[in-house]
Amino acid sequence: MKSTVEKLSPTRVRINVEVPFTELQPDFDRAYKQLAQQVRLPGFRPGKAPAKLLEARVGRGAVLQQVVNDALPSRYSEAVTTSEVRPLGQPDIEVTKIEDGEELVFTAEVDVRPDIELPDLSQVKISVDPIAITDDEVETELQTLRARFGTLKGVERPAQEGDFVS
Repeated sequence: MKSTVEKLSPTRVRINVEVPFTELQPDFDRAYKQLAQQVRLPGFRPGKAPAKLLEARVGRGAVLQQVVNDALPSRYSEAVTTSEVRPLGQPDIEVTKIEDGEELVFTAEVDVRPDIELPDLSQVKISVDPIAITDDEVETELQTLRARFGTLKGVERPAQEGDFVS
């Protein structure tokens, strides 16, 4: 498999992938098995029809379509891995060439993470203004937290001022 990356913009690339016909042979075998499960031929058990009869029944185009549907996701992910592209979404894939006995050629356009160069931040000075907090502010905030997260406990005595009665 051969793949090339063409940068369309800082955030979009086009990946051109060429897969030789010989590398598609496992995908053809898988496609014939899947079609054999779906198509019933008289005289054969389900899933046991020969490839030539299946091809005669459904046509070579259906087999090629199944091969392309099976091969595209794995070949696309392999091309992304080898080219070290970091995609952000689903690609727009266009099959540009699929001929019987020749190679499969497709292009995938996808948004990618931009390359960001950070400036030298070692010379930047940050100043933090001191904050003056009084004891009254701390006590007020503690009372607020106690009121919000406090729990009630039952007691064995008569009710008094400030008790909650249920």
